[in-house]
Amino acid sequence: MADFRIDPWAVEGKVDYDKAVKNFGISYIDNALMERIKKHTGELHYLLSRNIYFAHRDLNWILDEYEKGNKFYIYTGIAPSGSMTLAHLIPFIFTQWLQEKFGAEVYIQIPDEEKYLSKKNIDLDTIHRLAYEDALDIISLGFDEKKTKIFFDTEYANVLYKQAVRVAKHITFSNVKDAFGMTNETNIGWIFYTSMQAVPAFLKSVEEGHNVPCIIPLAIDQDVHFRIARDVIEKLGYYKPAIVHAKFLPALNGASKMSASDPLNTIYLNDDVDTVNKKIQRAFTGQQATAELQRKFGGDPDKCVVCQYYRYLFEPDDTKLKQIFDSERSGTLLAGEHKKDLADRVNAFLADHRAKKEKYKNLLNKYILR
Repeated sequence: MADFRIDPWAVEGKVDYDKAVKNFGISYIDNALMERIKKHTGELHYLLSRNIYFAHRDLNWILDEYEKGNKFYIYTGIAPSGSMTLAHLIPFIFTQWLQEKFGAEVYIQIPDEEKYLSKKNIDLDTIHRLAYEDALDIISLGFDEKKTKIFFDTEYANVLYKQAVRVAKHITFSNVKDAFGMTNETNIGWIFYTSMQAVPAFLKSVEEGHNVPCIIPLAIDQDVHFRIARDVIEKLGYYKPAIVHAKFLPALNGASKMSASDPLNTIYLNDDVDTVNKKIQRAFTGQQATAELQRKFGGDPDKCVVCQYYRYLFEPDDTKLKQIFDSERSGTLLAGEHKKDLADRVNAFLADHRAKKEKYKNLLNKYILR
């Protein structure tokens, strides 16, 4: 993939998802598979029907097991380093929907050591504090308290470490160098980390004393961790986890992925109203250079970041979304009003999310495993 690069710590260039599917050896979620999911859920989440969650490993197998009465659990997570972004919410929004529709337990790993090991000048205690803030952001999306287990690596290490050692025995330094681009200068904690990340994919099987299917919703850049881990987990005698892959929410400047390390082109959950307005006013659109040309020739909603934000998060109604895209193409929708409407929706969403966080503050400890 010389024209773009995807790994868990960096996405560079314009991502070609067709090439990524081919090179990663994953499969598209086709119409037949969507219909099979819909048979159990009654409806498809728009993240599925719009091909934002677009690829998978072993999703048919997970449904086979479910239909035999062998219910799956869901594993996902986030490595904290600062305020969560809109992009960070996408896997959790989808996970919450899966939990609701399939009645599944959810395991959420918050590795409060990963960014400390992989980045410079980040204090471990600060990351641990941010981990709690991330956990509160996550549960505020409406996760079922009785079916959701959140754990922090440094706090839950007495459970995770024993299983991580079993994983680590089957992973060589050569494996992680090839997969992650690590070098002889990479610290050994970072090298070991992928073993810790693998554990929740079979942890429930350990707890239950028999194999329990696991499914992992993630953004496609995290797939490499589980390309290694799936084979090791099978060697340990457990089911390989199934995976569903999401495309990236684009950055405001049109880059392929919104990145928390690029504050000008990222919307954080703690951004205030003025900050959101200013950021979205600078957003890349698929419109013509002037209003006159836009009215005459129309724009391209597929290239327009503003349209993509509606598609990913801010317009769940397909009919209304089509109207927005059609207005962009026809030239009847101009950039100023387009951006203002999106900014209003984002600010309303963030205000609502903060209100929910206040309500969930006293409940957080009920979700956390210690």
